[in-house]
Amino acid sequence: MNRTARCAASALLALGPVAFAAAATLKATLLVPDPDARMDRSRLERHYLGHSGGPAGDGLQVALEEGQFELQAVDAAVELETKTADSAAAARSAAQAAEKAGAAVLVTDLPADWTLAAADAVKVPVLNVGEAADRLREQDCRSQLFHILPSERMRADALAQTLVSRKWTKVLLLVGPSPQDQLRAAAAQASLKRYGLQVVASKSFKLSGDPRERDLANPLLLTAGSTYDAVWVVDSDGEFARGLPYRTVLPRPVVGDAGLVALAWHAQFERYGAPQVSRRFAKAVGRPMTANDWAAWMAGKALVAVATAAPKGPAAAWAKALGATPLDGSKGTSLSFRPWDGQLRQTLLLTDGQGVISQAPVEGLLHPSNVLDTLGADAPEKKCKTMP
Repeated sequence: MNRTARCAASALLALGPVAFAAAATLKATLLVPDPDARMDRSRLERHYLGHSGGPAGDGLQVALEEGQFELQAVDAAVELETKTADSAAAARSAAQAAEKAGAAVLVTDLPADWTLAAADAVKVPVLNVGEAADRLREQDCRSQLFHILPSERMRADALAQTLVSRKWTKVLLLVGPSPQDQLRAAAAQASLKRYGLQVVASKSFKLSGDPRERDLANPLLLTAGSTYDAVWVVDSDGEFARGLPYRTVLPRPVVGDAGLVALAWHAQFERYGAPQVSRRFAKAVGRPMTANDWAAWMAGKALVAVATAAPKGPAAAWAKALGATPLDGSKGTSLSFRPWDGQLRQTLLLTDGQGVISQAPVEGLLHPSNVLDTLGADAPEKKCKTMP
């Protein structure tokens, strides 16, 4: 080593802690419901498409373990804690306690009202991985609330685009009895209108143990009397929808919550490094990766990206990096959060449960700036008052 190099090395060593300031640890807290009806054994065994397959913590932990090399390269760290809540008030208290304990980011897998209670209780960013309700992106949005799971409108748009691409323009809509079904049906109708599809009839169904109401869930009666190219079923519970394909009066495809379903992820997706992601998850957790697992995994990826982008913090730097850092979700394109509603832009997968049939946005669809914004509410449709 020459004299100049020795002097430079001595100077760096002398600076020590000034030149190599230790990176801060990004603390994050996952909020989950307890008890959680989605984790009921009988529901998990049925493997309803679009429903949770297991705890959100599984996907988060896998992503954080995968990100260790990136974190160590910049001497950064992410620390994850899990807290439970059994009500909106408990979610609010847990969020406040987490922020007070130093959490710089919250990750929520909670119902919509509980998510809002947690977001309103803190000033740190909140990553929603479990609630698809459109109102969280619209009238009930929050400036620090980000959404990784695709919204109901995004999933509906993906299906509507697929129907248009196949020239299945006449749709029979079957809607369940729950309030959630009614909200999701409104999203479906907005998507059908957006893409110029015709609703030939809209009918309600109801599963009931009362013999007098047996006909309310009879597929042959519900699908008779209309001419249609496809049957779109809205069934948040999933039990009626799973028995609908191949039982319609006309031999037509079923879409929505059975048949062909639009999801954020499916374990049989075979492009863009997706098989490796699904295999790593299955090896670590012991079950196939679902759309909800992917959302939780992406939250972990976001935490790693934020910690590496601003390894020294402080919390304000992490918050700024969250909305500005592009993410890789193994879907073939860079993903980013929309500035007008906090939703993660992403492609969606159309699946029958056995494999991935196609992707949305469909090929050939155009948009002035980003074709991913054809899924969900675009900037001109903005209803969020708190976002810029």
